[in-house]
Amino acid sequence: MDVHELGQRVADLERRLCAAEDHLAIQNLKAHYAALTDRRYTRAGVRPRDELEPLAREIANLFTEDAVWDGGKGLGVCEGRPAIYERFLGPTLKFSWHYFVKPKIEIEANAARATWDILAPCTTQDGKAHWMAGVEEDEYRRVDGQWLHSRMKLRVVFMASHERGWA
Repeated sequence: MDVHELGQRVADLERRLCAAEDHLAIQNLKAHYAALTDRRYTRAGVRPRDELEPLAREIANLFTEDAVWDGGKGLGVCEGRPAIYERFLGPTLKFSWHYFVKPKIEIEANAARATWDILAPCTTQDGKAHWMAGVEEDEYRRVDGQWLHSRMKLRVVFMASHERGWA
């Protein structure tokens, strides 16, 4: 192998490594978002406001300044980091736990798109247990070397009571 071929091979490996690191960074971003969102709850319900404030701030900081968080009809739409912060200060549920699976991530330079299936066992404010399943369609931007959500849209497939199930 000559020097030119070796240089080309190293450049190809660097591109592949960067692509793998970007995919992993986006998966870690989504996992961090889910963990912070779920941390707003205890088995007894929503944490007190003084505990929610730092969590809401950290969640909002996972989004670009002009991001859109779209929870659909049931959860509403927030535009901009301050609105996202406010949204996460006031949970609409008494409890939830997010499972994001089957990521399909497409990256092009400093922008990316992904879809994630979501399963979220949750408890409504009236104390009833439910299963929620859906799809999140996300967009991301790299800002100062860090991947952030620029748009997150939830499409609920079903919300069913735990007792009845989804059938």
